[in-house]
Amino acid sequence: MGTWDEIRTAYHVARAGTVSGAAEALGVHHATVIRHVDALEGRLGVKLFQRHPRGYTPTEAGRDLLQVAQATDDQFGQLVGRIRGRGEAVTGELVVTSLTTVSPRLTPTLARFRRAHPEVVLRYLTDDRLFRLEYGEAHVAIRAGAPPEGPDNVVQPFLTQEVRLYGSTEYFEERPTPKSEADLTVHDFVALDHGNSRAPFQRWMDEVVAPERVVFRASDLAVVQDAVVSGIGLGFVTTWEAERHPNLHPVLDSREAWSAPLWLVTHVDLHRTPKVQTFLSFLKSEGKFW
Repeated sequence: MGTWDEIRTAYHVARAGTVSGAAEALGVHHATVIRHVDALEGRLGVKLFQRHPRGYTPTEAGRDLLQVAQATDDQFGQLVGRIRGRGEAVTGELVVTSLTTVSPRLTPTLARFRRAHPEVVLRYLTDDRLFRLEYGEAHVAIRAGAPPEGPDNVVQPFLTQEVRLYGSTEYFEERPTPKSEADLTVHDFVALDHGNSRAPFQRWMDEVVAPERVVFRASDLAVVQDAVVSGIGLGFVTTWEAERHPNLHPVLDSREAWSAPLWLVTHVDLHRTPKVQTFLSFLKSEGKFW
């Protein structure tokens, strides 16, 4: 980098023809210009300029070097322009992460977003683990539960993911429909296979349903929902997923404690970039359709 600074200084000396003109163009002291030129000549072992009372004139070696310097300076300027343009455009890769249960609503929204911005390449990552925004693992995260913490995160409230207790048509062909919590004692259940699950509906089930009545457990809520659809037992399903399965029937009245708020999370370094802001605005405008 030091050598490039010296070459760039020499280039401006050649353009201006004087030390003072180069110093003004570069915004440095004239002594810095002289020091850079002298250091570059010493490094190369040749004279790049003929000094005279009217200024500096490039030698043959100087003209050769300065042709390369001009091309490099032009290419660097073009690179800066492309980088700035890319930062202002809604193009390139956009990485979004959420729980799998958000997919029934988010995936169609992502499809509409890409139709509006066809130069975007989408990566939708779903996992129980929290992707680390500070390490660039995602641009935007949709997280459920308590407000996410982190000094470098920008957290905004989004929507509520409603969860209800459901049973399938096939299941109720063999069992009566429960009318109250007291009726649940004769029913089978499917549940998450997490002893310390933070999901509010799972904590409710742990308190109300006897462990021996849970006949199917899975580590992924999407699998739990598949088990409910298949008629193995009663279980919690998001209303978004239930809409896709006409054979599911809600059990008991909906309870606010079963559902979880959703949060939009971005890292402070990327939050204000045009691509992230465009996506967040689109997501919020689409939220009324969720």
